[in-house]
Amino acid sequence: MNKKLVKKIAIGTAGTISLLCIILCVHIYLVTRPKAPDANTVALARIDVKQDIDDADASKIGAWLSTKKGVDHYLCNTQSNIVVFSFHPAVVNANEIAEEFSHKLHYNSTRYVPSADELKGGCPVAATSISSRAYNFIKHVF
Repeated sequence: MNKKLVKKIAIGTAGTISLLCIILCVHIYLVTRPKAPDANTVALARIDVKQDIDDADASKIGAWLSTKKGVDHYLCNTQSNIVVFSFHPAVVNANEIAEEFSHKLHYNSTRYVPSADELKGGCPVAATSISSRAYNFIKHVF
């Protein structure tokens, strides 16, 4: 093979790989930036009930949550006395639902909000994944 042809192939390959790496870095940066919730954003919230609840209470809680605008799904665990629901943050505030839950349904309850350390350790798979490493690299560079 001709030396010039090998050199052109090597330069072209290196340039293509460099361009793809830059595109990947920009993509990861844009996707992982914090953004304001929009109409398609769905979040989860948890309410810890500080008293025992049974199946009748769970039905009452479910019926009440299903009437709330912006709440999609709910789960009421009678064994652990925890209520989890998905909601649209652009439509409704989870803190308001938790307060209203306490006052209107007369349950001794609080909204559970994880601490910063709990959020960091939330997903053990993500902490060691390649995309997580790439994100941390980009975060430190920029």
